[in-house]
Amino acid sequence: MESIPEDWQRGLVIVAHPDDIEYGAAAAVARWTDQGKDIRYVLVTSGEAGIEGLHPRHCGPLRETEERRSAAAVGVTKVEFLGYPDGRIEHGPDLRRDLARVIRLHRPEMIVTMNHRETWGPGFLNSADHRAVGLAVLDAVADAANEWIFAELTEPPWTGVRWVAVNVLLGLTHAVDVTATVERAVESLCEHSAYLEALSDEPVLDQAARQIEMSTGPRPGFDAERAVGFELYVFGG
Repeated sequence: MESIPEDWQRGLVIVAHPDDIEYGAAAAVARWTDQGKDIRYVLVTSGEAGIEGLHPRHCGPLRETEERRSAAAVGVTKVEFLGYPDGRIEHGPDLRRDLARVIRLHRPEMIVTMNHRETWGPGFLNSADHRAVGLAVLDAVADAANEWIFAELTEPPWTGVRWVAVNVLLGLTHAVDVTATVERAVESLCEHSAYLEALSDEPVLDQAARQIEMSTGPRPGFDAERAVGFELYVFGG
């Protein structure tokens, strides 16, 4: 298994919900910000439907605050929320256009997103929001580069995306050595304290440590004690 290319400077992470990044990928983000790379986050929703018993009008702002703290823990200061309805994202022209806009605005060379397939593995269904966003991100790379698909966009086309790294559990093609950054990944996930406390009576730190342990284990054929795996898509750039 090969290492993710790191000869780039600007990265953009696009996911559906607060906490999506923190279940593993944040360990790679911490490595990259340590290298001086400019990493920014775009969240399609505010995760307002994510906490049982907490009304969305209160949950959304709370989860945005937790996400900003999570981002800061791994060196990310620019976090944007697109305001799509949590649990009801649809893949289509509207989402593709909005993602093309943010790609043109932030001008990344590397994009990181989530698994867009139906499952995480046999018997484990992936959420509808993850599927819609992950696929739309891949489509939006081409949309962002084409001046005619969404001609109403005012940002100039961006043809500089070289890779999209999709954080998956199966079908890995590349990995990132995160041995030195797993502790910061745990810290980042711990910032979602209200969300984690609603999921389980287990202490937040214990939950976070266990989740990061599972998502950053050794990868077959990759020489690292701890690693995050991706499926890498290559674009012209």
